[in-house]
Amino acid sequence: MKQRGWSADVIAAVTLLAALTFAAALAAIGFYVGHKTRGSTATPATTRAAVATIDPQVAAGAHQFVAFACAQCHGMGGTGGVSPDVPALTQIGPQLTSAQLRSVIDHGMGVSANPAKPFMPVWGNVISSRQVDDLVAYIRAGLPAVPDAVPVAIPQGQGAEVAGAALYVKYGCINCHGPNGLGGVPNPQSPDKTIPPLSGADFFKQFNTDAKIIDFIRSGSVLGRQPIVSMPHWGGIISDPDLRALVAYIKTLKTA
Repeated sequence: MKQRGWSADVIAAVTLLAALTFAAALAAIGFYVGHKTRGSTATPATTRAAVATIDPQVAAGAHQFVAFACAQCHGMGGTGGVSPDVPALTQIGPQLTSAQLRSVIDHGMGVSANPAKPFMPVWGNVISSRQVDDLVAYIRAGLPAVPDAVPVAIPQGQGAEVAGAALYVKYGCINCHGPNGLGGVPNPQSPDKTIPPLSGADFFKQFNTDAKIIDFIRSGSVLGRQPIVSMPHWGGIISDPDLRALVAYIKTLKTA
């Protein structure tokens, strides 16, 4: 028996119903997505509002506190605890005037004959006056937490060279010895007028063993007070595994 087909009216009705159903589904999806989007943007908006309340100069000081490795000796937020020989800035900061803080940053805190005792390095020819102002503002503000002002993460399980490259940044070596250890940072009162590179034939001829490089990092190169930039004693601050990782990285740099 021949099957009857649908009439034109039935086909039109079915088509209209399908279109309405599809439109309703789109509307429901749009409502759900819009609702979720509004909900998900509430937190970032709140975060942006919180970040906006931080004084820009204080925020800059917080990032410089990390970039120049102050945090590696004085602790994150200046809370201390890294070495008994390095004071917590949260304790001594309020006791010092802005001028005194500037003097300490520019001129360091004296010269120690004991390489196991860390000391405040001379930053005078490396950190600009504006950056010192920012650091002072941060310390005077009580060293508040600032989003993203954190040390670079040290990769784990990827070899000593990779870890050493990150440590080179974390401990601020890059600020004085330059990217990839190429040097070139001015030090006008030193014999060669610059902070020496950690690469090239001269360096590796003088520091031809791992032990010599590690000893130099531990004991620093104290040449005097500002304006002579001096490398701090890292003894008592940088652990032996980190020292070995730094050496592994330095040994990857240019030898000629």
